[in-house]
Amino acid sequence: MTKFNPDFWEVSLSHEDWRQFTTADRLGHEAPEDLAVRHERGERAKSLVSQLQEVMDEVLTDRQRDVVGLYFFGKLNQRQIAEHLGLSQQTVSEHLYGKRRNGRAIGGAMRKLRAECARRGLRWE
Repeated sequence: MTKFNPDFWEVSLSHEDWRQFTTADRLGHEAPEDLAVRHERGERAKSLVSQLQEVMDEVLTDRQRDVVGLYFFGKLNQRQIAEHLGLSQQTVSEHLYGKRRNGRAIGGAMRKLRAECARRGLRWE
């Protein structure tokens, strides 16, 4: 029996009808090789996060480390970080990305992190 629903079509199937579908046909099915790739990427990400934490501890100031942690790991936006730390949004942006002085880019946690990660050969692929 088929019923109409404005959001989706609902179709009832017998057990026999369900048996005609393979596991791969099911919604949300993940092939074993895809699962292995996803697991490998997850392990690589965990490794990189711990290595990145070491780099952050070594090359960033305390304030830059706080801002980067809240932005990337705490998932806060610049305005929220500014309120949390009692800074202006502009200052948070400068801690993250630096600023231009006399036509030159200076400072910024991201610039330091990119340079040190490149020096160490740390890359997300």
